[in-house]
Amino acid sequence: MNLANRITLVRIFLVPVVMIFLLVRFDYLGSINVGGGVHITYSEFIAALIFIIAAVTDGLDGYIARSRKMVTNLGKFLDPLADKLLISAVLISLVEMQRLDAWVAVVIISREFAVTGLRLVAAAEGVVIAASKMGKWKTVFQIVAVASLILQNFPFESLGIPFASIMVWIAVIMTIVSGVEYFIKNKKVIPIA
Repeated sequence: MNLANRITLVRIFLVPVVMIFLLVRFDYLGSINVGGGVHITYSEFIAALIFIIAAVTDGLDGYIARSRKMVTNLGKFLDPLADKLLISAVLISLVEMQRLDAWVAVVIISREFAVTGLRLVAAAEGVVIAASKMGKWKTVFQIVAVASLILQNFPFESLGIPFASIMVWIAVIMTIVSGVEYFIKNKKVIPIA
């Protein structure tokens, strides 16, 4: 197994670690008051940090695989799986924690599955659908939105700026637009009954 695939596996293994720090209460770690009556536990800080590290490995493993010519079928399978596991798990957790509306998680997760389905259909036709620039920006905004929600809008809460909410809305819009873009650009691979 090459380095790029090992990094991808690390991202998959970090998913339950993020979940543990996000959902299990570690009261003994303490919390800090970040203003506006909001307290963030240190375990939430740890969850956000691990989430960001895991998200950054997405670009790292892809860069290593391409630059060192290590692209493998295993990597093509694991990389999108790792991305979807990470973002889906954290979105569902944020819904559970009542920090995110369920419809937002459904829209984002549905788009991910729809585009994955499109890629599978295209692959069966021998067509490879590469990530678009819009899709990459969508990922960036999703990561920023999720990290902001984990940290309860810190440090913007004390300034009265709804940064997390703004990022969520941008992420939702980018998610929908990039999903539509994938289907429009690749409509030739969609079987018509």
